[in-house]
Amino acid sequence: MSSQKLIQFFKSSNLVSAKAAEEIANTFSSKEIKKNSFLLKEGRVSDEYFFLENGFIRAFANDIEGNDVTTNFYSSGQVVFEVSSFFNRTISKENFQAIVDCEGWYITYEQLNNLFHSMHEFRDFGRSILVKGFSSLKIRMLSMITETAEQRYDTLLKTNPEIFQQAALKHIASYLGITDTSLSRIRKEYTKK
Repeated sequence: MSSQKLIQFFKSSNLVSAKAAEEIANTFSSKEIKKNSFLLKEGRVSDEYFFLENGFIRAFANDIEGNDVTTNFYSSGQVVFEVSSFFNRTISKENFQAIVDCEGWYITYEQLNNLFHSMHEFRDFGRSILVKGFSSLKIRMLSMITETAEQRYDTLLKTNPEIFQQAALKHIASYLGITDTSLSRIRKEYTKK
């Protein structure tokens, strides 16, 4: 597997020069995750900052009744890691599972910190990734409060159509905060439009 997509990912931020992008990419190691295998399991500390080159990953947690609730989906070209566990060095309550065979690149917490301290371009890049992630989380949280299930479905369909090709409907429903039955009804009504 070539690291060209990883290099391009760094360069596309416009915060990292071509030379720095190659230097950064050289610190990453390749990793394959087989379908249904875990990048991270709850009860462990997240130690990998993972760039997903190819594949699809679902993050989920178990509620107090033991129900599996989808917290996020990740597709090719995204960074995948449990931010709180990774940076605070605490045990994760989330699971990150491959929906299909996945390939990507990772560095450890220690390697990431070394890059942060040694390369200002990576520090700026890392900050932009965290800001985008926080903003995305905030938008999702507010949508659960201020939008109807139909509006959330419509947004998800328009912004992340690949989710509907890769993920099981029960996982999409839990991500949207609705039941499988409600999702079926919304999908039926949506196709009539």
